[in-house]
Amino acid sequence: MGAVQENVALRRKQQQLPLRPAGPLTVKSLLAWYEAERRDLPWRYGPRKAANPYRVWLSEIMLQQTTVKAVVPYFQKFVARWPTVTALAAAPLEEVLQQWAGLGYYSRARNLKACADAVVRDYGGEFPRAEAELLKLPGIGPYTAAAISAIAFGEKATPVDGNVERVVARLFAVRQPLPGSKPEIRRLAGTLTPQRRAGDFAQAMMDLGAEICTPKKPSCLVCPVQRDCSASAQNLAELLPLKAAKAARPSRHGIAFLVQREDGAVLLRQRPEAGLLGGMLEVPSTPWGDVLPARTEAMRSAPVKASWHLVTGTVVHVFTHFRLEITLYRAIVPLDTTLTLWAGQERCRWVQRRDLQGQALPSVMRKIIAHGLADN
Repeated sequence: MGAVQENVALRRKQQQLPLRPAGPLTVKSLLAWYEAERRDLPWRYGPRKAANPYRVWLSEIMLQQTTVKAVVPYFQKFVARWPTVTALAAAPLEEVLQQWAGLGYYSRARNLKACADAVVRDYGGEFPRAEAELLKLPGIGPYTAAAISAIAFGEKATPVDGNVERVVARLFAVRQPLPGSKPEIRRLAGTLTPQRRAGDFAQAMMDLGAEICTPKKPSCLVCPVQRDCSASAQNLAELLPLKAAKAARPSRHGIAFLVQREDGAVLLRQRPEAGLLGGMLEVPSTPWGDVLPARTEAMRSAPVKASWHLVTGTVVHVFTHFRLEITLYRAIVPLDTTLTLWAGQERCRWVQRRDLQGQALPSVMRKIIAHGLADN
């Protein structure tokens, strides 16, 4: 018998608990644990209690690609300003983008507003409860539809996020690497979802993954379903789920132009609605490409004719799919400065420095502005 097998056998002997396949007893154990140990989150209403569909939807959209810690203050700010989906639908998109600024993945904010509009227009301000109907709404994919259906309405639906994927991969010792194993993991997760209390079960799985069954050093000895976990029995918990190797993240480069008027105002430009950071404000720049454009070429994109000075250093920002490196030029111009024809004049505005904090500026643009104004 090898060392690993001896270790597993010894642990089982000490616990005197035979491995049992994940199933109904797993669900029962997990729900009992959830009632006692659940996370206290501002969008939750507690076990066995009906949830507010608007708050469930809003939290799930915000939580996409974002941590709970980062989301909580934004969620509280949103529900204080727009307590219902009807109130959010009545808000201008620019205000929504301003409140979202800093949370990232800004297409979510545009879809949030579009979804609120659709719920009010097409459903009388009430979210549909069926997954199929929820999937018709902007910004709602399979995971979010299942989460809203289960948590807000108690429908038998199985939301599978990263936490749930990890828990299921370990419970069933799924050895096929992600993302190829996603369909099998979803199927296995569905076999556990109970007919009743599907919402509590979904949140219990999420909490288990966030608090106990963590990516590194899972706390197996205090896990409520360790007895049902095939990965724990085989001493594989820290290795699963396996992940396929990621491709290298490419780099993009650009030159940005920070223009400051003599009265302190900074020139900002609204990005097109479609595409990355759509509808947000930006520091005017060249297109982002594989190589840094030559200075003479880049100056064709400058928003004003001015004496431009190179700012020492670069601004680096990492997006999901690429790394951006920005070289920055800065100019101070008179009050009566005229924008160039290629600046996109209709999308430009002057914003006083004291008012920058309240603008719909994504994190990368705040970095650029801070870099350019650091010595001013």
